[in-house]
Amino acid sequence: MSGKPQFDDSAVISSAMEVFWRHGYAASSIDQLTTAMGLSRSSVYKRFRDKDGLFQEVLSTYAQRVLKRMSAVQAGTKREQLEALLHEFLPRDVKTARPAGCMLARSCTEMADLPVGSQTVAREGLAGQRAILSGILREAIASGELAPASDIDGLSWHFLGVLQATMNLPQADATSGELRRLVELAMLAWPVAPAATEPQRSRARRSPGATP
Repeated sequence: MSGKPQFDDSAVISSAMEVFWRHGYAASSIDQLTTAMGLSRSSVYKRFRDKDGLFQEVLSTYAQRVLKRMSAVQAGTKREQLEALLHEFLPRDVKTARPAGCMLARSCTEMADLPVGSQTVAREGLAGQRAILSGILREAIASGELAPASDIDGLSWHFLGVLQATMNLPQADATSGELRRLVELAMLAWPVAPAATEPQRSRARRSPGATP
């Protein structure tokens, strides 16, 4: 017999994720986790070291799934891409067994109770989300959609807050329509690029071979 785990690693991590996501780190007991994962305590400790080691892998997996989903959103302009990204995380009008809210946000609310390693994973996950938003904004500057002096730092925090709101406010009974309005209002923070001067607009309208 090899020393490799005799179980589906991805499946047990997903099962543990649902427990941690639904109850949080502190309130999730080893008994709950082993039951959900279908593993003995010894198997969990052998593979993940301890509860913190398991949580770190679970939270890292969750964060990567969210980042992949964010990165997959594309659109014709950077403003449209950012708005589409926020819409991507609005609640769907279908029932799901998945826990409500964002697991990263839940982890941040109990940051003081998390071991240092898990705190690091939580912060890195949110930093990754903000980096994607910052990237969209920087690309908007490069393409001329945003002015070079736009406050990328402030805007990235603003839109990260909106993203978290779209994922977590449904728990406070915010409807999909209300959250769409929230996104609409949030997009008003997108700075308008300086308008081109009249000579610039005239040159842009000319065809390459046109006579002045």
